[in-house]
Amino acid sequence: MRERLPHEIVASVLAGLTAFIGGNALHLPPWAIFISWAGTFLLGGPSLANARKLWFAMPAGSTFALVIVVIENHAGGAFGDGQWARNTFQALVILVVNSALMYAGRLKALALIPGMFFGFASYFATYFGGFGHDPGNVWVAWLSVVAMNALGPVFAYLSTKLTFATADAPRSALAASETGPVQEA
Repeated sequence: MRERLPHEIVASVLAGLTAFIGGNALHLPPWAIFISWAGTFLLGGPSLANARKLWFAMPAGSTFALVIVVIENHAGGAFGDGQWARNTFQALVILVVNSALMYAGRLKALALIPGMFFGFASYFATYFGGFGHDPGNVWVAWLSVVAMNALGPVFAYLSTKLTFATADAPRSALAASETGPVQEA
């Protein structure tokens, strides 16, 4: 006997549901769910331990990106108003804040540096993409992306649990990501 609902169908239904998350008055970034959903499987599959790693790392990364945007918004013209001066200032800010992000990865709670970069990139895409109920608001963008990134591990979990696999179902490669490699006969 096989899975009663194929993972591909369950995952696609869940993916389709994100349209209702993004297509409302809050204008949330539904794609941010997919970033952490994929990150969950890159960590080996849905588990509370993997979710916690992402739930700590991604908001931290978004916070570092928020710091860059706040500094840019308040002091971006510190070296002058020309494009070269603004780019130089931005490069310096990114150098300092990105270095801080990577050093923060030495802390046990933030040791998932790729997860921090998922949050970092997700924040920029949310802010500069005009997502959130108040586009251009740095804080609304942060809240929006943190909430959506937090849903990724939940969707990853649901995508595996809602397949309703039977006890004698053969293990798929996706299910094996949780427990180890598939043994081929």
